[in-house]
Amino acid sequence: MIDDNSVEFFNSRLTLDYTNITKLTPSQKDKIRSYGSQAENLLKNRDFAMFVHHYKFELADSLANIRGHQPEDNAERVALSNQLAGIDSFVNSLKKAVYIRNKVGNENFAQPE
Repeated sequence: MIDDNSVEFFNSRLTLDYTNITKLTPSQKDKIRSYGSQAENLLKNRDFAMFVHHYKFELADSLANIRGHQPEDNAERVALSNQLAGIDSFVNSLKKAVYIRNKVGNENFAQPE
């Protein structure tokens, strides 16, 4: 379901080219720093990490409990594996946001002002 927050988050997403950081405007660099800081806060949040890990453990338990080798069982294995991969991809996207933030921050210190 789409609500006002969803529209706001969609419109404020980062759609920047990170290949050449020197061409980014100060405003764009500030957005990257803010986004990276938010991602780092999530990564450092112990409660968030607990829920992510609990969800992954539940998926792994469900995957381990599939005993059969019928097409339905295999389809369920694939679906659960894709969910695990999706969680890992999400966490990696947070790590990437922190990395890019650090790269932008380091790039500013390297340039004389």
